[in-house]
Amino acid sequence: MITAKIKNYRWYILVLLFVATTINYLDRQIIGLLKPILEAEFDWSETDFAYIVMAFTAAYAIGLLFFGWFVDKVGTKKGYSIIVGIWSLAGMLHAVARGAWGFGIARLGLGLGEAGNFPAGVKAVSEWFPKKEKALATGIFNSGTSVGVVVALLLVPWILSHYGWHEVFLITGALGFIWMIFWHFMYSVPAKNKWITDEERELIRTGQEEGEVQEKVSIKWLKLFSFPQTWAFVVGKAFIDPIFWFFLFWLPAYFSSTFNLDLTKPSLELMIIYTSTTVGSIGGGYLSSLLIKRGWPTLKARKTVLLVFALCEISIILVQFASNMWMVVALISLAVAIHQAWATNVFTIASDLFPTQAVSSIVGIGGMAGAVGGILFPMLVGTLLDYYEGLGNITAGYNILFTVCGFTYLITFAIIHLLTRNPKRVKLEDIVSQ
Repeated sequence: MITAKIKNYRWYILVLLFVATTINYLDRQIIGLLKPILEAEFDWSETDFAYIVMAFTAAYAIGLLFFGWFVDKVGTKKGYSIIVGIWSLAGMLHAVARGAWGFGIARLGLGLGEAGNFPAGVKAVSEWFPKKEKALATGIFNSGTSVGVVVALLLVPWILSHYGWHEVFLITGALGFIWMIFWHFMYSVPAKNKWITDEERELIRTGQEEGEVQEKVSIKWLKLFSFPQTWAFVVGKAFIDPIFWFFLFWLPAYFSSTFNLDLTKPSLELMIIYTSTTVGSIGGGYLSSLLIKRGWPTLKARKTVLLVFALCEISIILVQFASNMWMVVALISLAVAIHQAWATNVFTIASDLFPTQAVSSIVGIGGMAGAVGGILFPMLVGTLLDYYEGLGNITAGYNILFTVCGFTYLITFAIIHLLTRNPKRVKLEDIVSQ
């Protein structure tokens, strides 16, 4: 049987990664959009909501560490299918929760499954794209994080207007199972894929790092912690991921409390903010890829754009001086776009510094560090906002948080720079079990 070949098939694979990430963040964002409704029905405080967020991030941390290793062990195709199945089922189980404890348990399952998305996605990009395209490809699939939020802003109010909050979780949770059908039939590594042309297979092979192979190997997992390259990625995730989760989970509530935004209706303000992250994600990947195509050393290109984005992120502190809502929308839109541009390049650093066979593990380790930060930061957020809400000025609490966010990127860049002064790529033979 002759199978028709498809030109540029790697971009079809990228569409699958983008859609998976979109569904991932759609499922994740729902709790933030339903927060006012669920708070009223179950009488939650800000601290109660913080604990629910912490349940997600705790499971996310564990899941990242486990699924990073798991995907490297069983392969991208099988690993990704299991991951999406777990988070989709957990998303649907939110519909039967009956209080903070029930939602906390459902969030544990969701966090555990969703943790595998980026280790598997970055590994798939590493398998399917030459190094000059990796940042752009990572930026495109990473932009699914913002598209998922925008889809949630449109879809959740529509489902609420026709059904109720239970159906929101059931309908959105089912989308992952549909995605799994396409993944099963379309994905395999380039060396074994029946749809890819010989020309594209050769382009991918010659465009990857010297000596890199597609076969699965056994990695000395603990050995990864001995490299400063690992810790550079860990720092890039640990300090910055909690900031995006703050933007993700608390921005709807911020606009609701500060500007009386009605979250039961589609919000143009929030759609603008989260759409801007798509521009940042793709633009950040394109910028460093462009510098590499012009002859810049790979890591120098990544670190240069990280520095530029870190300096630009300081602008978020101006939110407290903005005189109207649309000025706030503009400033936060810039901030979240810069964050996604940063995140894209940090993700790509993992595949720049490590062979494909270890990428999922590295992303999992770094992602776990980000999730641990995501456990601790909501404690600060919830406590701070409850305190200022008691004083009748919750906006002051948000202003303090925006200031902390603004300077964290520059501090993080300085640490990454110190850890990667010797920008050598870790060799496969140094981490493979014999």
